[in-house]
Amino acid sequence: MITLAPLENKDEICGIFKKNGIEYNGNSGCVTALCGEEKLGYCLYDIDERSVTVRFIKPSDDIMLADGILRSTLHVAAERGITTAFYADTAPEKLFEKLDFIESREEKTLKIEKLFESCCCKGKK
Repeated sequence: MITLAPLENKDEICGIFKKNGIEYNGNSGCVTALCGEEKLGYCLYDIDERSVTVRFIKPSDDIMLADGILRSTLHVAAERGITTAFYADTAPEKLFEKLDFIESREEKTLKIEKLFESCCCKGKK
């Protein structure tokens, strides 16, 4: 069974950011996908009282797992009443496009309301 949840250990979160060459700050967080003790993937993000910014997702080539990890990350924001989601240059834009999560490429915004829709890939029937 896969469990998706935010990490609580700041040292562990900081280590994952460092491992991926992404700067950690006081607003940084990480949602992980675990199967027992095995870490299947994660999403690195920054969050404040107004928005969440997705900075990195691993793996980005397993579309179903990445979709679940992204949705779990957006759920963390939604639970805090945050309805604005961005993505950084280090995030997998092609994945977000395939999952139909991009609201605006120019503003690098994600459709957080898609969190409440079913999972499906753009262009697939």
